[in-house]
Amino acid sequence: MPTKVMLPTVTVFREAADGKDHVFGSGSTVGEVLADIVKQYPALETKLFDQGRLRQHIIITVNEEDTRYLDDMDTAVSESETIIAIIPAVAGGSGA
Repeated sequence: MPTKVMLPTVTVFREAADGKDHVFGSGSTVGEVLADIVKQYPALETKLFDQGRLRQHIIITVNEEDTRYLDDMDTAVSESETIIAIIPAVAGGSGA
């Protein structure tokens, strides 16, 4: 069974995945799963990657753990209960 990948509520991600709030990808690492979903939904590539590298403002979690503190794109995933979440970093504010 493929790994479930939760997409952010940001419209551009869901539009790139045919309106879905989650997709399924296969692979044994985060990088492999993301490569598989990009193969299925090519419009996600530019939302997630810049010149083959994960965009700086994108955070990936596996079972709610930030992969930056694990093995990043080499973080192992199992098909049984792994949920990958793609979270765009949010910044800004009115400053008031």
